[in-house]
Amino acid sequence: MVVHFRKITEENFDAILRMKRPEGEGFVASNAYSLAQAWLYRDNGDVFPCAIYHGDTPVGFLLLEEDSEERKLMLWRIMFPVEEENKGYGTAAIRYLIQLARDCGKYDSLYLDCNAKNVAAMHIYQKLGFVPTGDINHGDVEMQLPL
Repeated sequence: MVVHFRKITEENFDAILRMKRPEGEGFVASNAYSLAQAWLYRDNGDVFPCAIYHGDTPVGFLLLEEDSEERKLMLWRIMFPVEEENKGYGTAAIRYLIQLARDCGKYDSLYLDCNAKNVAAMHIYQKLGFVPTGDINHGDVEMQLPL
């Protein structure tokens, strides 16, 4: 499975906004809220929204935040709409992100927060080498992968 990331542009903006998770699931904020946060923090130059593509088709969304002083990259959000679940895109996207983070040489670690009730996501993250740090952020388990 091969995926790649693209900037959010006029061409893919509507497709990203239409991506939804089931009502009441509570694992991830809406893409509209995530894009609003990216806009809010735009002047900091450290928050990056991206579309996840398989070929020429947008299949998901992620939001990254970098902390250059601490040399860490945070996977702030990742989401796939229901119709793109269980196709391997999540694992492929995380693997691709890990490779990009390692290759750029700017980071010592990759972090993320995950709702412990999101068993599928927890399994994927642990399978890829993420381990809980012991910190809980807004009720979510913080996980780290040394690069």
